[in-house]
Amino acid sequence: MSESGAKFVEQFADESGQALKEFVERDLDNIVELGRLVVKRLESGGKIVFFGNGGSAADAQHLATEFVGRCFCERGPLAAIALTTDTSCLTAIANDYGYDEIFARQVDALVNNGDVAVGISTSGNSPNVLKGLEAAKRRGAATVGFTGCDGGRMTKLCNLSFLAPSQSTQITQQIHITLGHILVGLVEKALFMPEGEIG
Repeated sequence: MSESGAKFVEQFADESGQALKEFVERDLDNIVELGRLVVKRLESGGKIVFFGNGGSAADAQHLATEFVGRCFCERGPLAAIALTTDTSCLTAIANDYGYDEIFARQVDALVNNGDVAVGISTSGNSPNVLKGLEAAKRRGAATVGFTGCDGGRMTKLCNLSFLAPSQSTQITQQIHITLGHILVGLVEKALFMPEGEIG
């Protein structure tokens, strides 16, 4: 590997680590609060609904899978879905109503007031994610945003929002998936591990 290549690796890893450290130190209380919120909604029969575009769509699917499957411990399934996986639904809505409606239409069909809707957008300004969150608010669901940059318009639509402290899309996405894994861990700790309740 060239010297410039090695320097890139070191610089990216350093920026990534610093951003994650800053994020956790700044948002620790809100992260724990998110865990409590999700536990409460799941215990009451609600579900978690994730949605986003591109890499954020992959994060939505990944995190829904961690809840339905398992992450840190062996346990029963937890109710979670990603609105990014049904290609027939996505393409029909986009064709008939426009791409900006692909999540809102599904939210109106599937989300209830006991649920948690998690919109993921690195810019905080993705029109279809914003419309999905607006629809979730109308239906009485708790709204959560995973975002970056300056937070965009998403933050005004969310009960809880998490802003990655980086201008890099790649580092923002890393923080989002780490936050998601932490969330699953907090929920599993509260519901399935001997020590129980989130601290």
